[in-house]
Amino acid sequence: MVATIVVVAVVTSRGDKRRAPPGQRGPAFAARDSLGARVRAIFGGGQAGPETWTALEEALVRADVGPRAAADLVTRVRASFRPPADPAAVLAAEVAKTFADDPSWRAPAGSPGIVMVVGVNGSGKTTTIGKLASLLAREGRRVSLAASDTFRAAAGEQLETWASRTGAHLVGQERGADPGAVAYDAVQAAQARGSDVLIVDTAGRLHTREPLMQELAKVRRVLEKASGRPPDEVLLVLDATTGQNGIAQARAFTEAVGVTGIVLAKMDGTARGGIALAVREEFGVPVKLVGTGEGTDDLEPFDAERFARSLVGR
Repeated sequence: MVATIVVVAVVTSRGDKRRAPPGQRGPAFAARDSLGARVRAIFGGGQAGPETWTALEEALVRADVGPRAAADLVTRVRASFRPPADPAAVLAAEVAKTFADDPSWRAPAGSPGIVMVVGVNGSGKTTTIGKLASLLAREGRRVSLAASDTFRAAAGEQLETWASRTGAHLVGQERGADPGAVAYDAVQAAQARGSDVLIVDTAGRLHTREPLMQELAKVRRVLEKASGRPPDEVLLVLDATTGQNGIAQARAFTEAVGVTGIVLAKMDGTARGGIALAVREEFGVPVKLVGTGEGTDDLEPFDAERFARSLVGR
């Protein structure tokens, strides 16, 4: 069942990872296998013929950009590329433009602001929630967490650990409890405590007769009923290494709960993150946040230009 750029590591040509200096943080990629290197090889001496554009499109698809987004990028690069320009730089500029008009991440306002987080098990969903709680706490906001993933044994324990680390208030029930009931209680508790933001964890897989998407849609309706308005954000956590399976995930979750933004998790090491372009092209869903590591502070607002440079490997 189916279940954003600033990164702290820079990979050297030997594959080592080191902490980047302040002001130079960006996603880490293996330079020896970067998309930019492949693009420059495709263009050879700088001239471009029909075979060049076909090869470029194939390289983008291999980088998880997806056929539709790859075709669109090739069209735009073809219109703007003029030798002796660096083709990788032109590509990076066009990638950044893809996200230029997208809304950036802002903490929701409300009494409280409600963020519903969805994604498949293993995508980094619960870890992302903990890091988001930390980000909001650093901004001076009081945070509550709703443990509405009541079907996975480790989910509540993980969320409890993150609540302890970040000073968030955790609302949960016993394993197997109704996720909607937990969500409802969490809204009431967050309102009573004066929390600024309520983050709601949800299941990524259910071992019951009721399909996952129906359960998630129910949780969304409960949140709306309890607060008197729809959730301010419905964030889908996608593993940056997931490849084109991310399209199927995005489609299912968007149809079920109306995803408003993507969190691109695990954007460290050699993760490419091209799936962000594919989802943006296919569904128009913007990337809001990016997870860059396992640390409490390793979640930051999406930066289109940095993402583009990292994707291309510049």
